[in-house]
Amino acid sequence: MLIAVAQTEPQLAEVAHNLEAAIARIEEAAAQGVQLLVLPEAQLTGYVFNSAEEARAVALEVPGPEIDALAAAAGRLGVFTVCGLIEREGDLLRNTAVLVGPSTVDGSPGEGALLGRYCKTHLPFLGVDRFVTPGDEVPVFDTPIGRIGIEICYDLRFPELSRSLAVQGADFIAHPTNWPLAALTNADFITRTRALENRVYLLTANRSGFERGTEFCGWSQICDPSGTRVVETGKAGETLLVAEADVARSRDKNIIVIPGEYEMHLWGHRRPELYGAVVAEGIATT
Repeated sequence: MLIAVAQTEPQLAEVAHNLEAAIARIEEAAAQGVQLLVLPEAQLTGYVFNSAEEARAVALEVPGPEIDALAAAAGRLGVFTVCGLIEREGDLLRNTAVLVGPSTVDGSPGEGALLGRYCKTHLPFLGVDRFVTPGDEVPVFDTPIGRIGIEICYDLRFPELSRSLAVQGADFIAHPTNWPLAALTNADFITRTRALENRVYLLTANRSGFERGTEFCGWSQICDPSGTRVVETGKAGETLLVAEADVARSRDKNIIVIPGEYEMHLWGHRRPELYGAVVAEGIATT
């Protein structure tokens, strides 16, 4: 199967424009035979809001008319799509990514649906994340093309989250992000590491350009289960990156170099009884 990430340049508070751009990317992906597409964090709304009130005026409801339009396009074109937005949930704001796509049993083009929703669980003091409420669930979504986990931007810095998705059986980790220039080392090192240590496909879709003086670092990419960056782009410009994927590679957690002599069983060799300190209360938080 083919998977893809789109590097785009969303416009702050221009929802109609950003939605049109997202649908155009779905159409482009479908024309190339892509079955899974990841768009950036806050693709539909923009990110650098200066207050909760400003963000709330632009934030979208999930489900809502914009999500319905996105799902209809993804369903009609047969492309499972992960897309970021700022969500309004009652009085709360969330940094959310939705999974939309065909609701057919085999994933073929047809009626579209909202298939899943993930709310960013780790929040930096930056942009709209200063005003949103963190999520408290880490779901993995079963689809006809494989199991899809989602994490957003800063979440990738916390290895426990990617491991939780992998332990739940994620074949793909969709990673919408809005990395500024200061986060360039994340794009260089952490992406490959998370894919390698969990033996999954990691699809990082960053944005490019500027928003209220913040410059974003681009470097969208797809890393395979061996930690190889199989496709990537530069800092500037909008583009679609397409790569081949085989879910069997994600599901094989064994590395057999020389049978009987040199083997690594990454799941079989885990020692969960030793890892309690990672989640123990009282661990230093400053």
